[in-house]
Amino acid sequence: QLEESGGGLVQAGGSLRLSCAASGRSFGRSTMGWFRQAPGKEHEFVAALNWNGLSRWFGDSVQGRFTISRDNAKNMLYLQMMDLKPEDTGVYLCAADAKLGSRRASEYGYWGQGTQVTVSS
Repeated sequence: QLEESGGGLVQAGGSLRLSCAASGRSFGRSTMGWFRQAPGKEHEFVAALNWNGLSRWFGDSVQGRFTISRDNAKNMLYLQMMDLKPEDTGVYLCAADAKLGSRRASEYGYWGQGTQVTVSS
């Protein structure tokens, strides 16, 4: 029901835009967000926003470099990543169905399979 795309290999300092397409049901009234997972590590909160995009919150490590947006008419969620660093490498997962301000993976009810982002130094 959630499918990510847009990952790839990029050099440090570069940019990528991730997309998440929702299908099967509408998440237009739901908080949605992005997490990432590096090998051997737990899910790390990246960014999220509420249903109308007026409330957005970010993980400390990406604040000021990443932006999150959504298009409810198209059932799409986006993550614009700039000034990428090697430590941003990981599988990026789209998540949905959480409460306002949620930062824990356990608080999200729906997940995509993820898209790999690799940042080379």
